[in-house]
Parts: sequence; C-alpha cells; structure tokens
Amino acid sequence: MIAEFLNTVDQRSFSRHGQNHAGGERLTSPGGLVDWLGECDLHPAGDELGPEDLTAAVALRTALRQSLSGEFDVATAFADYPLQLVHDDAGGLRIAARSGRPWLDTLVETVVVAVGRGDWNRVKLCAAPDCRWAFHDTSRSGRGRWCDMNICGNRHKTRVYRERHQQAG
Repeated sequence: MIAEFLNTVDQRSFSRHGQNHAGGERLTSPGGLVDWLGECDLHPAGDELGPEDLTAAVALRTALRQSLSGEFDVATAFADYPLQLVHDDAGGLRIAARSGRPWLDTLVETVVVAVGRGDWNRVKLCAAPDCRWAFHDTSRSGRGRWCDMNICGNRHKTRVYRERHQQAG
C-alpha cells in the first residue's frame, strides 16, 4: 500500500518503443482521493472529504517521497503526525496515529510499522531521473535501484554503454 500511495503522483517522463510516457497526478481533487482510498479499502462509506483532506494526503506523500530521496529522514516526515502507544484488541500495544482522519492514520501507521520492522529500507524511488516510480525492492541484497530492470535499468545501461563508446571513439 505504501508504494501505491507514493505512486499517486507519476513523475515518469520517458519514451519507450516510440511511446511517450507522460506522468500525472492522481490526487487532483477530493473526489480523486476518495476514489484512491476506496480502491485501497481505506475510505469509510459515507465520509465526505474536502480540500483540507486532499492537502493532508499530498503533504504526507510529499514528505515520504522526500525522505526516500534523502532530502530529510523519515522521522522528519512524521513531525506533523503525533504517534502514541495504545492497547490493541489482543491485549498488546500498537502504535496509533491521531490525525483525526482514520484513513490518514492508517497510512501513517503502515509506514511507522514498516520503519520499525526494517521494511522501509526496501521502499525506494527508481534511480532513473525521468522515472522516480516508487517500488518495493525485492532483491536479495536490498540494493535494487530500478523499478523495472527491463525498462529503467536497461535504459541506464544502454546510455552508459553509448557514452563510454563515444568517449573512446
């Protein structure tokens, strides 16, 4: 769910096999946010969302993408989202966000749990500057750089190969 949320903004701008890929913004209105939340089963029926909800979603997404880009750490991304320990149904404790927006709390809690488990290190933005698609790195070493080796990785390797041969020639 984290990568899907991060990819509600598509920054890809490359061409492949003669087809131009133009990115876009999925969260352009409260209705767009409702649609995305519905696809993820995060939006309770009957709740209406307004412009302030859209602003909150985009702010969280932007902070998370910036933390993945290394602009600041993930702790800074959560500065505006108070967290606390609460009792869960099984008698244990869990981390809970208290933004007043249950869907936003679920997103924040999902990221916090991923950070705590060490899974956040596997969420990455594609290294291709004309892509920046969020993906979950499933490589054994955890050093994956490309959202798709057959697309972005191949384009990078081809570009480096051509540059190296142009310099040699």
